[in-house]
Amino acid sequence: MNREITRTEHSTGARQFTVLLSPTRRGARLARLLTTAHLGDWGIPTESAAHIVAELAANAAAHGRVPGRDFQLSIALSGESLVRIELTDTRGDRLPIPSAPDAHEEGGRGLLIVDALADRWGVIEGPVPRKTVWAELDLPPGRVHRVVVTRDPRGHDPVTHDAAVHDV
Repeated sequence: MNREITRTEHSTGARQFTVLLSPTRRGARLARLLTTAHLGDWGIPTESAAHIVAELAANAAAHGRVPGRDFQLSIALSGESLVRIELTDTRGDRLPIPSAPDAHEEGGRGLLIVDALADRWGVIEGPVPRKTVWAELDLPPGRVHRVVVTRDPRGHDPVTHDAAVHDV
């Protein structure tokens, strides 16, 4: 299968990453991993975004799946203040409805997690047959987050350390 990947960086500091993925559990996992990798490259904290993408991609695979049609993940960084996540699938007839599941249900909490982690989220209908579920994360001002990778002197896999530096 051909996969189209777009990565854009603008002089204004805006960055964008877009990819088409299969609506499967594997595609949902890859969406989360790609989100973590790209936001990490951009120096952005990844934990909340990774959880949001995991939930939205799992929903796209479970509820937005149409055989032969991929879902699209887009991540955009606007300056250093906002991350926007969008997942588009081809089941515009099935809109997400957040609801509190029965305490004994195994699923049904994904949108509650998105609601708890995102500063804003919503759904854009169309163009037919699509829908886009989006979420935005406001980034804390003056925070620089970088990932430091060091190599084990014995040649083993690299070790990753998070280092947060605050402007004073």
